[in-house]
Amino acid sequence: MADSKHPRVIPLAPMPPEKVAYALARYSRSADSIRESLEWVRTHDSQKFLESFYFQYGHASIADLGHLAVCFEGISELVATEIEDEQLWDGQAKSTRYQDFSNVGVVVPPGLAAEQREFYLGATRRLLAAYEEIHAGTFAHLKAKLPKPEDMKAGAYERNLAARAFDVARYLLFWGIPTNIGQVTSIRTLERQIRRMKASRYPELREIGEEAGAACASPEVCTLAPGDPAEAVAPTLAKYVDADPFEPAVRQALAAWARANLPEESVSFAGHVDLVKPERSLPDIAATLLYPVSNLPFRRLYELAVSWPEAKLREVLATALGSRGRFDELPRAFRNAPYAFDIVMDIGAYRDLHRHRRCQQFRQEYAAALDPRISLGYETPALLGEAGLADRYHRAIEEALAAARQLPAPASEYLLPFGCRARFLFRMDFAEAEYIAKLRSGVKGHFSYRNIAWLMREKMRQMEPVLGEWMDATSPEIEDPLTR
Repeated sequence: MADSKHPRVIPLAPMPPEKVAYALARYSRSADSIRESLEWVRTHDSQKFLESFYFQYGHASIADLGHLAVCFEGISELVATEIEDEQLWDGQAKSTRYQDFSNVGVVVPPGLAAEQREFYLGATRRLLAAYEEIHAGTFAHLKAKLPKPEDMKAGAYERNLAARAFDVARYLLFWGIPTNIGQVTSIRTLERQIRRMKASRYPELREIGEEAGAACASPEVCTLAPGDPAEAVAPTLAKYVDADPFEPAVRQALAAWARANLPEESVSFAGHVDLVKPERSLPDIAATLLYPVSNLPFRRLYELAVSWPEAKLREVLATALGSRGRFDELPRAFRNAPYAFDIVMDIGAYRDLHRHRRCQQFRQEYAAALDPRISLGYETPALLGEAGLADRYHRAIEEALAAARQLPAPASEYLLPFGCRARFLFRMDFAEAEYIAKLRSGVKGHFSYRNIAWLMREKMRQMEPVLGEWMDATSPEIEDPLTR
């Protein structure tokens, strides 16, 4: 029995993340109690310790011991999705399903000339005007179609219908819409995240990476309430977050290899979900490496890789790993999982499914939507046809795409409506497939990802009949529009 004076469970009061990491690292390396370790930290410099053991000696696990909350405000939806692209990540972003985005303004991509800026702003105004029209028209249609139940309060009824109308109207929101993110990560994850951001092809994200590093070292930025002690949350981290050149180098090298070696094939929309279970690891890794720099379906890439001689597969690996340094992690493609779901979906649905962290995710270029030769088209919610709004919707989408084609890359992507389709690869085990199918097919979910979740379950049942029997999912045909 534990002595009441010395409890066995000791929560730690809030303190800067680097000091927490220092205290817990020392705690694991000495016979002292946590109280003695904390007292030691108060009288010693955590920065010197972290610089020696974490950054010089490579004891990276030390940085996993300090966690901090970081918020990003007024960033574009495009950049928000890039920030969230971390597997060890916990956070929340502003929802587009329950809020009116017609008056929140827009994020202008950095680097546009004055005329381009005005052209961009004009296109966004037209999109947002259409967004308002579609929401108002869908709301009126739903109100006529679904009378208020007698036992339902008027306020709840109006809110539920408004949310369902936003489910449709959000297809006309676009990557340039501003949003906010709150995240909690370890120091190590944040360091990797900032280094990746600083190397991004998106100027806005590079700017946010610079600001994030500076904010971690600034006591003033880290102090929100008057009178709170001004103390930086991660000053040592801020010294060691240069841009990471490895990932961009890998992508550039693989893209060049793909242009020289992959066939030019016409690809059109042929269904939302395909499930592949690769049998050979080396062709599987090669196909996964090439997926983000191609417009080909994963099944086609895997078939090609299986047909290649070993020398060509070695060439793909050498292309991907030729610039790898001592501390560079292997690309995600080497973390292959048994089931590969190749999903064609609207980028609005991707924003929702992107938050599933127990899988490896890869995407092809959003900009493919701007190339008529390889575009996968866009989704049209069925409610628009019922409400007589389909023509207005199609006109708004086509005008936005035409405007985007007149802007330089990557600024052109900021005008892509959420209704545009793109191709995404989700690699996972059966447990994650079962979880996504069950959670995302529920009646409270958005109809777009409900359909994806249901098709994932159906594909798994075809491939793995015995396992598939244990996958619960709700058919998209079952609806409860007055439930949120």
